Formats: sequence, C-alpha cells, structure tokens
Amino acid sequence: MAEGIGNQDACGNVEEKYGVRIERRPSKSRLSDLDIRCWPKWACPPGKFPLKFDAEETFYLVKGKVRAYMKGSSDQYVDFGAGDLVVIPKGTSCTWDVSVAVDKHYKFEQ
Repeated sequence: MAEGIGNQDACGNVEEKYGVRIERRPSKSRLSDLDIRCWPKWACPPGKFPLKFDAEETFYLVKGKVRAYMKGSSDQYVDFGAGDLVVIPKGTSCTWDVSVAVDKHYKFEQ
C-alpha cells in the first residue's frame, strides 16, 4: 500500500471501492512528500483499455477522466480523474474507459 494513502489527509478525501483507493485532491505538501514529480509519466488518448495489474500501482492523475470497470462487470466501476491520487491493488483486472485523455505520474510497489 502507498505511504499513508489509507489515512485521511487534511486536504484530501479518501474513499475505497472494489479495493481501489482514491484520495481526492491531495494537498501539495502530500504530493511533495511522495515525490510525485520524480515518478515516471504515462499518457493515453480517450478509448477503452483492458488492464491487469501485476503489481500494486499508485498514480496521480495530472489530466484525464476514467471510469474503470471491474473485470466481467458493467455495473461495478470506479471513477477517478485529474487531481486524484489512486492505488490499484496487485491482481486487479479492469477495463479503463477513458473519456478525457490521461496524463499521470505512477509507480509500482516492489
């Protein structure tokens, strides 16, 4: 699990759904503490992308809007977008329905 993502931050609202943890609008100091700007970047255009997470991934969305449907379901999904800090657990399979192009910083847990 990412450093402290499970704790309520003074400026962020943390929620969890289907094992995916989302910290809405974390503070600048929180992002600085995580050293987000040093993480690799990844981007994708709008579209649908089936993904399997072979390791836990923590990412911060700089831009974009995603609805992630859990594998095999059309009614189990998680929404996240620009300004969200997200942790997706190892073993998660889902399809990202990207409605606004994504630009994110990410890291995988060892």
